[in-house]
Amino acid sequence: MSAIVLIPARYASTRFPGKPLTLLRGKPVIQHVYENSLRSGLASAVIVATDSETIFETVLSFGGKAVMTSGSHRSGTDRIAEAASTLPHEIVVNVQGDEPLIRGEMIDEVIRLLEDGCASIGTLAKRIGSWQEVFDPNVVKVVFDGEGFAFYFSRAPIAYHRDLFASIAHSYGSPEATTARGGFPSELRMFKHIGIYSYRREALMALSGMPPSPLERAESLEQLRALENKFRIKVRETSFETVGVDTPEDLERIEKCLNSSS
Repeated sequence: MSAIVLIPARYASTRFPGKPLTLLRGKPVIQHVYENSLRSGLASAVIVATDSETIFETVLSFGGKAVMTSGSHRSGTDRIAEAASTLPHEIVVNVQGDEPLIRGEMIDEVIRLLEDGCASIGTLAKRIGSWQEVFDPNVVKVVFDGEGFAFYFSRAPIAYHRDLFASIAHSYGSPEATTARGGFPSELRMFKHIGIYSYRREALMALSGMPPSPLERAESLEQLRALENKFRIKVRETSFETVGVDTPEDLERIEKCLNSSS
C-alpha cells in the first residue's frame, strides 16, 4: 500500500501564533517535524499542508515540499483531506506540525496497523507511568480490546480502577491528591493516546465531510467522530514519546528532551 505523510500547519494558533516557525536549535519547528518524518521507511513522500504563505515559503526554503490549502478548515484532518484529494496514495499519515520529536519509526508503526483489513485508522498509545498523567485532562486516555481496536478515548481516567481509586481516595482525600506523592503502581495498566494517525484514503475523505459528533463535541476529541460513525481505529502500544508545542514553555521542555537524547 502506498503511503504519504501530510503535515497540517497553520500560523494562527490561539495560544502560540506562528509556532511552526519558532526556532528550535536554530531551525523552525516545522523543519524538525518534516526532517524527522522523512526518516520513515514506509512513506514515499512528506508534504506540509498549510494556509500560510509564510509557512509555505519557509518549507520550500529548506528544500521541503508544501501545498497551500484553504484557510477555512476547522481541523488539521480537514486540511490534510484537501491535500490528499489530489494525491494517489492509499494511506495518509497525519503528523502534527507542532511535534518536532516525531520519529520515523512511529510513522512506520501506524502504517503497518492498516495491514489489518478491519482497520480504517491506525494510531499509537503509550503506557501511563504517573498519577499526574492519569488525572490531567490534557493527556488523552484510550482503552482498546485484545486485538488493539479502540473502545473509547477520553480526557477522563479510563479505565476507572474502582477499588484502587477508592483506596487512594480514602488515604489522600481524592485520587487527584496523589499526583504530588508519587508511588505509581506498576500493575496499573492505563494508556495515553499519542496523536499520530494513519488513514485509509476513503476513511479520511468520508470523515472530513461529516459534522462533529456529540461525543466529539463533549470531549473535544475529533477521533470520537470516527468511532461514533463506526470506523474502526486500531491502536498499537509504542515505547516512543512525543511532546507537542502548545506554548513557548513547551519549547524549553523539548530542548531538554533533545539535550538528554544527544
